[in-house]
Amino acid sequence: MFDVPEGTADRRAGSKISRRCIPITALTPELLISAASLEQAEKYIEAGATAILIGESRFGMRQPGEITSDQLKDVVAAVHRLGAKAYVNMNKLFRNDELAWIPEYLQLLKDAGADAIVFGDPAVLMNVRQYAPGLTMFWNAEMTGTNSSAASYWGRRGASRAVVARELNEEEIVDLKQKAAMEIQIQIHGMTNIYHSHRNLVQSYLEHLGREATLIRKGADKGLFLVEAERPDEKFPVYEDDNGTHVMSPDDICLLEALPELIQAGVNSLYVEPLLKSEPYNLAVLRSYRQALDLWGSNPERYRFDPKWLADIQKLQNPERELGFGFLYKEQVY
Repeated sequence: MFDVPEGTADRRAGSKISRRCIPITALTPELLISAASLEQAEKYIEAGATAILIGESRFGMRQPGEITSDQLKDVVAAVHRLGAKAYVNMNKLFRNDELAWIPEYLQLLKDAGADAIVFGDPAVLMNVRQYAPGLTMFWNAEMTGTNSSAASYWGRRGASRAVVARELNEEEIVDLKQKAAMEIQIQIHGMTNIYHSHRNLVQSYLEHLGREATLIRKGADKGLFLVEAERPDEKFPVYEDDNGTHVMSPDDICLLEALPELIQAGVNSLYVEPLLKSEPYNLAVLRSYRQALDLWGSNPERYRFDPKWLADIQKLQNPERELGFGFLYKEQVY
């Protein structure tokens, strides 16, 4: 079917997951990344992204930057001119006093020609039905998107894609795709969110101590970290925005070597998480995945992994953060 890259077998050691033989008939999936600005979206598309996720903190969590309502129409139009798709992030959980914002925003997105919205709160779906019928919806329930029944439930209510949990292994991804009868999206690169609180925990703690403090971010390799006593060498980055506190994984997912398996499993969208990474790093990641996807698309039967793709990423990888397969080859994930 395809060559296993040198060294990959060692990194999969201990996995007992059965390999399903899937015919090489799958289409090349889209390559998706979040962007903080129009200029960044253009750079990411030039580097190989075929879809861009944008938004603002009023409606979406963990955006790398604000694309405001005033900017949105121009950004969507520019993304389309470059031949890519523009999705808008509405994945936060809304409070009662925030519900009034949704109808006008949805109408704006529809008028701007957004290709889809990403949602997790049923309030968004109910408002789409009333104020923006026909708008494409992708369901994203974060860590709870773990089974085909839940995905199909939202599929019957209008969602055309499910963003599956990062904790699923390869066999579970294949099984969910076959049973859900809808598009699926997985994260293929970057850090992952492992905890979220609506409260700004770090800021609140400092205020509790009576310390006046402002959290300042100094780039991709500096910032706030959580360190467990049992694992002092592992640093969990803490990301705070208008939606609260997000604790991120100490290592980075890198599924570059597993692309053939993911494509053959029928995965439709491959997401690169850009948070707390430099722009040059994200561009290098996109270029490597683009080269691999293009080579697969040109002739799946002759696909061979090029170690240079991974080496180009490793040159810019933070040495304190390992690249790994996440849960992809783990039999027990809970």
